[in-house]
Amino acid sequence: MATVATTSTANAYAKFSRPFSAGKNLPQSILLPSRRRSISVAGIRASVSAVTPAPAKPDDLVQNILSKVMQTDRGVLLARDEHQKVAEVANELQTFCVDEPVKCPLIFGEWDVLYCSNPTSPGGGFRSAFGRLVFKTKEMIQVVEAPDTVRNRVSFSLLGFLEGEVSLKGKLTVLDEKWIQVVFEAPELKVGGVDFKYGGESEVKLQITYIDEKIRLGKGSRGSLFVFQRR
Repeated sequence: MATVATTSTANAYAKFSRPFSAGKNLPQSILLPSRRRSISVAGIRASVSAVTPAPAKPDDLVQNILSKVMQTDRGVLLARDEHQKVAEVANELQTFCVDEPVKCPLIFGEWDVLYCSNPTSPGGGFRSAFGRLVFKTKEMIQVVEAPDTVRNRVSFSLLGFLEGEVSLKGKLTVLDEKWIQVVFEAPELKVGGVDFKYGGESEVKLQITYIDEKIRLGKGSRGSLFVFQRR
């Protein structure tokens, strides 16, 4: 009897063990839990995507870049990684630039030069490491007048007690929908009661990458980034 019972049990086990050994033979009722897990994962993915931060708005980016460049002596005091952060915000703002910014009337007006990624680019030798020791920059202004006049002015204090300024007047030419060229006359230097011109003509090319009522961003032909704020 024991032998018969053992044999019967073995045969019953064999009948049920073989169907479960391969996934393809599983009943649908057994496969359902796997399908529910898939739905659960999809739900998790949906919840993750739902909390993705919204893209920054232009006004927020403008405030962001201003906060990074204000009180930095026009970029001189920033470390390399801080310059990189300014460039990243500028790249985001560029996506919001109006079409054909060179034709935008907002280009005209008086602008403070707040920042340049290459501190010696605006102001030339007056903004070099040695120049900044002798000439303390007080203001750096660019005036764009209709239809095609640009005036740059850098005011400084010579050795901390003698006031002076360097000014340039140039003619603006539109190259395409984003690029302009300005050919400047010889710069004029005023120190105390002395007033004279020196050097010769110069020219710059600038791409306008963003403009609104508050700021204007530009990139020079050599890659220097400029941030201007309307006065």
